[in-house]
Amino acid sequence: MSFSVTILGSGAAVPTLKRGTTSQFVSCQQRSILIDCGEGTQIQMRKFKVKFQGIQIILISHLHGDHVFGLCGLISTMQLLGRKEAIIVVGPVGIKEFLMNQFKITGYYNGFPIDFRELEPETSGIVFEDKCVEIQTFPLSHRIQTQGYRINEKPGKRGLDKEAFDETGISTSYIQKLISGEDVVDNEGNIVKSADVTYSPKPTKSYAFCSDTAYHTPIIESLKNVDLLYHEATFTDHESERATETFHSTAKQAATIALKSNAKRLILGHFSARYITLEIHKEEAQSIFERVFIPEDGELFYV
Repeated sequence: MSFSVTILGSGAAVPTLKRGTTSQFVSCQQRSILIDCGEGTQIQMRKFKVKFQGIQIILISHLHGDHVFGLCGLISTMQLLGRKEAIIVVGPVGIKEFLMNQFKITGYYNGFPIDFRELEPETSGIVFEDKCVEIQTFPLSHRIQTQGYRINEKPGKRGLDKEAFDETGISTSYIQKLISGEDVVDNEGNIVKSADVTYSPKPTKSYAFCSDTAYHTPIIESLKNVDLLYHEATFTDHESERATETFHSTAKQAATIALKSNAKRLILGHFSARYITLEIHKEEAQSIFERVFIPEDGELFYV
């Protein structure tokens, strides 16, 4: 499996013995991506055997402490362990100042390059792209600027049907063009169509992350047909007024977003510590959307 999500922290506001604050590790096409970095994230990564020195991109949803207080410590540890490779940090305006002030005051950072990509409020669009993955952002609805993210695999090359290719008798030097989707003409004038000697690459997958947010239907367009959706569900329906007041969501609201987005699966998270059990969250969400998961910290999901 080349696309997976490890839930490092699934709790809200404060860490507990069972649930850390928000953080997730995404492995996609050999790209290592950290989403949010609450207090104690690097401890969670050690506990769940995530190799954090390999992280290439960090996506920060917003600057509330339970999503960002672990970032300075993590980067400092990377430096202490000898990291030299640059890292990309994407987040709302202020993320650079937040980190650099901590480094300045502590006098602790003079290490590897950090490529800050600050997002203005209401930003939508692509924030990172290479030949393997594309990362999009979209605005959520919270008390401060908050961004959601969607990670999309890019299509791979077509596979070679060796038997069909061998029957053409043309040189193997044409293979790269054919699996790239190009038709070719050999030196004798023979036309070989890519579709005749190759087969389609495996379907691409996508993962979307919606951290702290009120019920916000404008995000549905950005979530259309996503394979795996994480959406906060801080409260149950009994606390719906509290959810509205604090710009958070209930489990039912998260499930409604999943249903309207035509998502294939839904992970709930950002659970308030007031709940001893999360069965009600699951029951309420499944009354609207069937494929709902209540994660434990450390749980691995394949996209």
